[in-house]
Amino acid sequence: MLTGTRAPAPRAPGTVSGGGVVVAGRPASPGAKTVRAAAAVEFALTGSVLFVLVTAVRWVMASPFSRFLPEAHHQLAAVAVIVGAALAWALSSRWGRYSGGHLNPAVTLALWLTGAFPGRNVLPYIAAQLTGSVVGAGLARLLWGPVVADRMAYAAVQPTPAWSDAAQFTTEDAATAAIITVAFLLMSHPAWAKWIPLALPTATAAVIVALGPLTGGSANPARQFDPALWADKPAHLWAYLLVPLAGAALTALAARCRSRRSGQPRPASPLRAG
Repeated sequence: MLTGTRAPAPRAPGTVSGGGVVVAGRPASPGAKTVRAAAAVEFALTGSVLFVLVTAVRWVMASPFSRFLPEAHHQLAAVAVIVGAALAWALSSRWGRYSGGHLNPAVTLALWLTGAFPGRNVLPYIAAQLTGSVVGAGLARLLWGPVVADRMAYAAVQPTPAWSDAAQFTTEDAATAAIITVAFLLMSHPAWAKWIPLALPTATAAVIVALGPLTGGSANPARQFDPALWADKPAHLWAYLLVPLAGAALTALAARCRSRRSGQPRPASPLRAG
């Protein structure tokens, strides 16, 4: 974890997301233009992953191909693998290394709270991630037609009716915390950091498979923000937006407290933009 890092470690290519979390790519040169460029990359990568997500749901769960995977949990697993592959590509790509590949407002918040990301870059990143989500799902609707809206509701998720708000809150909070904890753990060991582009997508895919039938397995405000808006399904949206942020904040603050108690330095910012 960022907590207990022994020293600011050398940066490894890759990042984390999420569902996702972050780690550092190559540091960018300072300046407002760099911040805008990095936010533009976050916009494009988040939009791309949302496009892949909606496309995967379209063809795996809402097309004639679904007869090859008649069981709902098999379909969900297939979607999770596709989304995980898209995240792995985003985190390991040149562009993911440039921006840090957050792709998730919860990741950006967690890194800021641990002192690993500049506060002045937080809002541009979160705005880029949310608007990228809107554009990505909108492009999927434009390309794949009315079925995206009619049968799929833009791949918006919702909790099972049997679950209370408290159960949804606790589960999504824990899922986000788990993903970010994996990221912090790998970031704290230079030899392990190279595994981030594989480990974080794998963790995200596991959350989708495990929690998909229960809460939808979001763990990322950007993942639900756009589908819920396009589908006009605001119910539970507040939870899908706020709960991952709460999980990220609690995890980051716990990491920071542990780092202070151990007397270890905080990690350097993965992006020196702005």
